[in-house]
Amino acid sequence: MIDIKQFKDYRGMGQRPADFDAFWALGLKEMRAVAPEVHQTPVPIKSRLAQAYDYWFTGVGGARIHAQLIMPKPFDPSKRHKGLLMFHGYHVDAGDFTEKFGWAAEGFVVLAIDVRGQGGPSEDTTKTKGGTLKGLIIRGVEDGPANLYYRSVFLDCAEAADLLAGMPGVDQSRLYAMGGSQGGGLTLATLGLVPTIHRAYVNYPYLCDYRKAYQLGAETNGYDQLAYWFKYRDPLHKREAQFFDTLEYIDVQHFAASIKTPLVWAMGLQDQVVPIPAQFAAYNQLTGKKQLYVLPEYGHEFLPKVADEVRNFFMD
Repeated sequence: MIDIKQFKDYRGMGQRPADFDAFWALGLKEMRAVAPEVHQTPVPIKSRLAQAYDYWFTGVGGARIHAQLIMPKPFDPSKRHKGLLMFHGYHVDAGDFTEKFGWAAEGFVVLAIDVRGQGGPSEDTTKTKGGTLKGLIIRGVEDGPANLYYRSVFLDCAEAADLLAGMPGVDQSRLYAMGGSQGGGLTLATLGLVPTIHRAYVNYPYLCDYRKAYQLGAETNGYDQLAYWFKYRDPLHKREAQFFDTLEYIDVQHFAASIKTPLVWAMGLQDQVVPIPAQFAAYNQLTGKKQLYVLPEYGHEFLPKVADEVRNFFMD
């Protein structure tokens, strides 16, 4: 069994770019200059508790981004409802609308994004000259930080937070966010870009400490695309420094030190997809109130009992 005490001081192998804050400030400026062109239509799912909508907005690069919007029923816009952002795992989609009805029944307005270019209908407008076959972390890496796929995704998440906060009947001071794996990484990025989010929950967040994940053997974990890039794009590792320096701009550990949002973090110590050290690289840098739940017998899978704790945490 892994002894997590060995990671209590670990803060990642990553090297935070000197212009990291300026890079993302410029990205937010670009994102907020885009007219969102919001469009929503009701989804005919019968419920006495919630009303579902297909929700569309325009992200950076002109991509049309789809999200699921679920509102309490009946909805009174004169009341101040909590807002909940939900982010899904790698390559899939936001799931079924009805999975979120329980939160709507508790009075939350839920916005669950379909990440661009993955399992849902959201568009991906990334244009790149480099390899695009194996994975999305490396998409755009040969064109520099400004063309990284996940730059656009992180900005989509921040835009979703802005849009949710601006909806009639939503209390912008009571926004919550949650996600697992890729969704956990996107949650951390969103907290870094939108520091006003009230509370958050992540489990085994992805998109963190790329250098460490590669060092641990990316061929056998969820970062296999890093090894793939070297094997087929740079087998002599002549561009290794440039490669990892570029990815630092989308490494969520570099948002962690600025995150003050209280959060719950859960991990399974048998996780073979997102390495435990890579998770601690971000967790140890968080400066706000945090609660870690460790499940020794579980891996990158459903983590039982944690949801009950999160429910109580989100009801405050």
